[in-house]
Amino acid sequence: MAKQLRLTKRILTMFLATAALLPQTASAGCLSGVNLAGAEFGNVPGVYGKDYAYPSATTIGYFAKKGFNAVRLPFLWERLQPDLNKAFDETERSRLADTVAQLKGAGMIVILDPHNYGRYRDVEIGSDAVPDTAFADLWKRLATEYRNDPAIQFGLMNEPHDIDVTQWLTSANAAIAAIRQAGANNLVLVPGTNWTGAHSWQNEDPKQANGTVMLGVVDPANNYAFEVHQYLDSNFSGTHKTCDRADDALTALKDFSTWLRKNDKRGFLGEFGGAANRTCMTGITAMTAFVDANSDVWTGWTYWAGGDWWPESEALNIQPTPKGDRPQLKALEAAGRLPPRKGACPAFQKKG
Repeated sequence: MAKQLRLTKRILTMFLATAALLPQTASAGCLSGVNLAGAEFGNVPGVYGKDYAYPSATTIGYFAKKGFNAVRLPFLWERLQPDLNKAFDETERSRLADTVAQLKGAGMIVILDPHNYGRYRDVEIGSDAVPDTAFADLWKRLATEYRNDPAIQFGLMNEPHDIDVTQWLTSANAAIAAIRQAGANNLVLVPGTNWTGAHSWQNEDPKQANGTVMLGVVDPANNYAFEVHQYLDSNFSGTHKTCDRADDALTALKDFSTWLRKNDKRGFLGEFGGAANRTCMTGITAMTAFVDANSDVWTGWTYWAGGDWWPESEALNIQPTPKGDRPQLKALEAAGRLPPRKGACPAFQKKG
């Protein structure tokens, strides 16, 4: 009997070890999420509770109750790791970990989002001062902390810009290699350069040609998706209250979907949003409905943005006011994915 128990235990151990190597999001539903801003606010280092803050339990509970199943969680690299290639600041690491635990406790997928625009202390990744090895070190440490947690996805970097795409590819590949060397098989979300806009993904400028250069992503686990952002205003920046180019934004998603299918890749809409007017809200509904209808190549979306510290006057804000829900919530609900449908997301079933 003892021999049989040892054999059973050995088989179970082998099974669990094998399971840890499998894609961790394969059984998850498509993401209907929100960015919860706040931890990326303010100057560095800043004072917690005065210059920046992680989302409160009240905010987390509100969005969970409304049916959102994912949160993209922005934070600043410099606060988490004040010195390159050195240990994380323990207080900041604990704040991040505690927030992740709260989000997971609310049943949400968490997307870790270093909200640094391809920089560290305003210096580009890939430069002599911030080499790719330093970016890889950040992700080695994060991956070690959260490896193989099925509720955690790794967003490599928020909106790299004014960086040659060939350099950004090298930086991204260094980070991915470090993640996998740490034993983490979590889904990695890979942005392009040029603010990772869907509308500019197939730009033919050699310095911004995400659609060709980023096909050079190397992932030993082959478990990644390309993250794009797409706003609806005149310059696709999300800085205007009008959505003059809502139709063009939807076309950008359609064109990106064609690119994904052609190259057998997956995509994720990490940021989009609009003000509380009819044109914007109609556009928001159309975009989320399109992503949801094409879940063979889209893992989902996260709206920009919620968070405790947004003023009511912030046009794209979806944080509730004392009067109740923001109008944009109805635009997201109109697409039919709040709460999300049950069952596995087709895009999570494939690799690459």
